[in-house]
Amino acid sequence: MSSDAPPRPSRWKRPALYLAIVAALACATWFAWPRIFGKTDEQTKYQFTTVQRGDIEDVVTATGTLQPRNYVDVGAQVSGQLKKIHVDVGSEVKEGELLAEIDPTVYLARVDASRAQLRNLRAQLKDREAQLTLAGIQLRRQTALMAEDATTKETLQTAEATQKSAQAQLEALRAQIEQIESTLRADEANLQYSRILSPMTGTVVSITARQGQTLNTNQQAPVILRVADLNTMTVQTQVSEADVSRLKLGMDAYFTTLGGQSKRWYGKLEKVEPTPTVTNNVVLYNALFDVPNADGHLMTQMTAQVFFVVAQAKDVLVVPMAALSQGGRGPRAQGGGTPAAAQASVPAGAPAGASRTGGDATRSAAGQADQAAAPRPRQRSVRVATDGGTLEERKVEIGVSNRVQAQVLSGLAEGERVVAGLTTPGSNGSGATPRMPPRL
Repeated sequence: MSSDAPPRPSRWKRPALYLAIVAALACATWFAWPRIFGKTDEQTKYQFTTVQRGDIEDVVTATGTLQPRNYVDVGAQVSGQLKKIHVDVGSEVKEGELLAEIDPTVYLARVDASRAQLRNLRAQLKDREAQLTLAGIQLRRQTALMAEDATTKETLQTAEATQKSAQAQLEALRAQIEQIESTLRADEANLQYSRILSPMTGTVVSITARQGQTLNTNQQAPVILRVADLNTMTVQTQVSEADVSRLKLGMDAYFTTLGGQSKRWYGKLEKVEPTPTVTNNVVLYNALFDVPNADGHLMTQMTAQVFFVVAQAKDVLVVPMAALSQGGRGPRAQGGGTPAAAQASVPAGAPAGASRTGGDATRSAAGQADQAAAPRPRQRSVRVATDGGTLEERKVEIGVSNRVQAQVLSGLAEGERVVAGLTTPGSNGSGATPRMPPRL
């Protein structure tokens, strides 16, 4: 046999080639089957939310601080060294209770001098009264003698002048006594002012002076401490000019504090000051209301997150604002925005369904909304998922709304699914399972 015969092909090459071809055909079938034979589900392109019952509020939010409604800055009315402070910050005081003392040495000396001068003048008064009595007696004697022609006319005139002079000196001395009595009252008042008493019942919230400090009242009254009644606190908030027109006197308001564990304090709007404050070209108006503080949990200068309730409803049908449109086809697509994204703007501790916060609402019966300042119903459009996998556009009426949710007055039923946005990449919408290709 010749050694130049060609080698025989390997018996494994042909089956391997067939296997590779079959695998390629299987992969092509896997990817092409849904597009060729599968039925496209329109609902897989959208995210859905369920119409459900809940509470909703439309509110105006603002940040404020707490101040006592009634407080007094206690100052010194006389100059001198602050000898003693009898209270500390946080001390409970009664009206008329001694708070501090100023060294009274100078004022006590003035009182003693005025009293001594007054005693001297009163002694002189007695002497003048005696001289007036003597002058009257002499005048009567000279008058009787003159009737009998036993004295001269000149002597009688001298007696009359002496009596009038004594009367004038007596009146002048009485005027001096009144003047010294007035000075004495002022000196006694200054002596009393050296003892600083509480003008009201309350709590000492701050002390600005120090024991041993010299106080000078010639230029201005120095403030020593502040006494406040903490049983009622005033919430002072600053509302932007864009929202102040929505505020109405008497409207419900509530607030939370940073350390209050989401506890709410309630009140009613009492005043909106007409003169604004301008900070960094931002116009803000002060709005104030009072809240009781019998338990003493609220303290001065606490920061409050305030909510003024413009409208509210309880136990009503609500849908996210993302599901509503102005009347076109379905909700406006905003880059895949979802209700969850909208909820991110709601402050912490606020219940779902509030615009810039959540809300407590009034009670209602048989699912009807009990609204505060109920707005006029408005028409919007939604796209509702049907059992057949299609979408139905439907007109609805909405009532109370905020940035997150809207109250549905008519057009939807509880439990229906409405389009809330487009699906994000890699998402199957609201849990819808896409049609799968057949297994090989």
